[in-house]
Amino acid sequence: MSKEEKVKGGRLANLKVYILTFSKWLGIAVLIGGICGLIGTAFYKCVAGATALRAQYPWLIYGLPLGGLMIVGLYRLGGMKEDPGTDAVLSSVHSDFRLPFTMAPLIFISTTLTHLFGGSAGREGAALQIGGSVGVTTGRLLKLPEEDHSELTMCGMSALFSALFGTPITAMIFSMEVISVGIFHYGALVPCMLSSLIALLVTQAFGIQGEHFVISQLPQTGALTLIRVMILAALCALLSIVFCVFMHRSRKLFKKLMPNPWLRAAVGGVVLIGLTLLVGSQDYNGAGMQIVEKAIEGEARPEAFALKLLFTMITLGCGFKGGEIVPSFFIGATFGCVMGSLLGLPPGFGAAIGLISVFCGAVNCPLASMILSVELFGADRLLLFGISCAISYALSGYFGLYGTQKILYSKIRTKYINRFTE
Repeated sequence: MSKEEKVKGGRLANLKVYILTFSKWLGIAVLIGGICGLIGTAFYKCVAGATALRAQYPWLIYGLPLGGLMIVGLYRLGGMKEDPGTDAVLSSVHSDFRLPFTMAPLIFISTTLTHLFGGSAGREGAALQIGGSVGVTTGRLLKLPEEDHSELTMCGMSALFSALFGTPITAMIFSMEVISVGIFHYGALVPCMLSSLIALLVTQAFGIQGEHFVISQLPQTGALTLIRVMILAALCALLSIVFCVFMHRSRKLFKKLMPNPWLRAAVGGVVLIGLTLLVGSQDYNGAGMQIVEKAIEGEARPEAFALKLLFTMITLGCGFKGGEIVPSFFIGATFGCVMGSLLGLPPGFGAAIGLISVFCGAVNCPLASMILSVELFGADRLLLFGISCAISYALSGYFGLYGTQKILYSKIRTKYINRFTE
């Protein structure tokens, strides 16, 4: 065989391997996207139903201690005395840690209970944990090699995130960006994008529509507006640091003060009831997306962001389940609405900048944050959103919501640092 024939044969063999691998991931992405779409639909309807039930029967708030005890009991029955949470999903991508199958049903039920009784939490923590667990479990059932573990996890994360929020491109980029900040897992691009799209189509088939907001008044893009946005983004970066520090410290503090998880959950529930009665409304219980909508319409109370931070800190620190991203939306939107107005920005636009900036600073994902601004608010003033993301990312330092998230490259210079967030 001539040299040219050997080269040609090698190219054909490589092409065959490439086509087979590509086809494999297409099939896996469709499968995981479909499964996560169905689970995401069920989860969305359960959480929405629990929220609607609490709105109809406000007295359910008095069941918070019982709800906390039920969650602790569920995790004990599931063989998980210590819930590693979303950190387990991230660490599973760059370590040998294997996500347990029980993580998906446990977080599904416990998050629903948290929302039913009025704990202050979001949904995305459950989305990432369920999605990651589904992806890995699918791989085990299909007997896929361990080297596919990371892609399977990211594929599931993308699908569930997209199913719950209706933001497929953000879901895809976030799942690949949040793992190791500074590098992008391009090998997972096709499966993550396709699984996100399939999951979105499934939820839409059941009548679930994604989040989208209309900003009634947009500022003119000029030097003064740019300065105002930069100041607001810098303030939001500081707020994201406060948010992350409080979330981490509260968990450690509550565990130190109350080592018994049963006692911690019950006391946390009682404290949340007391705070709710003191405030005089349930605006800070549950996810609070209705308050986010009001902020983007230009209406927010000055103390709202601080109260939401307090409620969320107690809820998640005492053992209730959910996520921190939706609370970060609430905190950023209400803070941005008030502070943006003081800086001379339209309050609704300030709320949008605040939402995106606090989210960006808390999760260290500037690319996903910029895409999120487009999927939530449209492409108008994308430049201003992009600048706010850049500033928030740079000034938020090495703090983050997820302790197992890795920052591979410095935020201020081109230097490999490979460190975990604080």
